[in-house]
Amino acid sequence: MLNPYLRGAPPGLPFVLDEETLAKELNFTLTTTLCDLVLLGEAGGGGEFDNLIRNANVAEIDGASFPFASLPDLIRTKRAVGRPKDLEALAELEILLEMQRGGT
Repeated sequence: MLNPYLRGAPPGLPFVLDEETLAKELNFTLTTTLCDLVLLGEAGGGGEFDNLIRNANVAEIDGASFPFASLPDLIRTKRAVGRPKDLEALAELEILLEMQRGGT
């Protein structure tokens, strides 16, 4: 199990990630036993679900399929949002994209 929990929340705060919880909020920043995870119902730069799902990658975790934004879409949304921490990540993401495309 991934045991998702709100990143930065005090230990012991009641939290259940289920359909009801997801329906109440748009975005979630979580920590899990596997990795940190951000669930966005909306992102800048055309990052609405219908736009992102067209190019999404899919990961299989514990028998379930999870779509996640492609690198080009992630780069575009981080540029559009423009927060310092997002802009700082762009160089690494662009290197990963170049490697993915077969560059050096």
